[in-house]
Amino acid sequence: MSAIVHGSARCVVTSKQQDVALHRLKPQVPSRWCAQLRNLQLAPSRGQAGPKAHSRRAMVARSAAATETALQTPHGNKLVDLMLPEDKKQSAIDSCTETLECSDRNACDVELLVVGGFSPLEGFLNEEEYHSVVENMRMTNGLLLGLPVVFDTHSDKVNVGDKVLLTYQGQNIATLTIDSKWVPNKPVEALKCYGTSSIEHPAVQMISMERGKYYIGGKVEGLELPKRVFPCASPAQVRSTLPEGKDVLAFQCRNPIHKAHYELFIRALEAANVGAEAVCLVHPTCGPTQDDDIPGIVRFRTYEVLKEEVANPRLRWAYLPYSMHMAGPREAIQHMIIRRNYGCTHFIIGRDMAGSKSSVTGEDFYGAYDAQETAAKHAEELHMQTVPSLNITYTEEKGYVTADVAKEQDLHQLKLSGTKFRQLLRSGADIPEWFAFKSVVDVLREATPAK
Repeated sequence: MSAIVHGSARCVVTSKQQDVALHRLKPQVPSRWCAQLRNLQLAPSRGQAGPKAHSRRAMVARSAAATETALQTPHGNKLVDLMLPEDKKQSAIDSCTETLECSDRNACDVELLVVGGFSPLEGFLNEEEYHSVVENMRMTNGLLLGLPVVFDTHSDKVNVGDKVLLTYQGQNIATLTIDSKWVPNKPVEALKCYGTSSIEHPAVQMISMERGKYYIGGKVEGLELPKRVFPCASPAQVRSTLPEGKDVLAFQCRNPIHKAHYELFIRALEAANVGAEAVCLVHPTCGPTQDDDIPGIVRFRTYEVLKEEVANPRLRWAYLPYSMHMAGPREAIQHMIIRRNYGCTHFIIGRDMAGSKSSVTGEDFYGAYDAQETAAKHAEELHMQTVPSLNITYTEEKGYVTADVAKEQDLHQLKLSGTKFRQLLRSGADIPEWFAFKSVVDVLREATPAK
């Protein structure tokens, strides 16, 4: 049976190739979007109350959800903020002896460190912590960390003890005081973190062919967040929009949201382990993903128009400057840690979450349920609960139902192949209303060259 594969869900409504086919459209970004997006700020969906200041009392009751009086605790019980006060920034810049330019992936990591997305980390891992995370998926103090957070460079000029200015596309974004520099054993890192040392895996290719010869670790101090055409709210900003004492589900994705995906996270709000009046944080990654993914600005625009179209008061929307590794089980842990820092108590996780296929054979690197099982194993320790995504299909008789219901009742399921969807999108022909939101289709068409 064919399926949509989404960042955190698999929905039985179309072929496995649907997303890949869509990504290969290689849309162009209309220039008029950029000016519009710069003016957007974090806001609740239409119909919600505006942001309110909340006290940050510690969670003291249920291990996997907020109490009646507080929000979720951050990982390690410390939400860090590494941004320097304005009056200290220039002296920090003046004290730097070297300058290193960040890659797109480096810049995402710097931003998440500075705003507390990687809490309780206060900088890039040193060599000892790196080896501990690679080998054990834990830091030396025993705290879970799915993947090592490292800064890479080819530079022979920087050394232990140096204070380095980190720049990105003309901005001074942070300083890094180096306390460790080493040549990593990348095949071992790949095998431990991604389950393979083959460059057929996109992350193995990334660390072996994109990353520099050296890794450097040390304390980071923030100067300025990278300027983006889409806003990425900090954990503190997102937390200010969340209801205290209520469950908060996180929905991770990296692709445009179609109607089956929407059904998944709306139905997740009614899961047996989710409390009344829960909300869902739709939290797509807008940083670098895979080469054939839709550009972040286009994805962001699809989310913004969808937010306006559905106007659901039980949803919160924010965007994550995270660089995907497609690391399957370990990436699931990384995402749960990050979403905990953003205030979430539950994580919606589907089959093949953050999975990837061989670039040669097309075979999956991970089992369909590996990420789910790893997430469930560590959920209690992370003060989170998992919500496995449902297997959703569209039927003529009853609309969207679970696949088991469709089978039991012998309902007629409608499907749309990836090839057909691409043809309809490019030609301007009607796309079935059951499959996609019109607002999302309009954005994709505007960004897709017609043929």
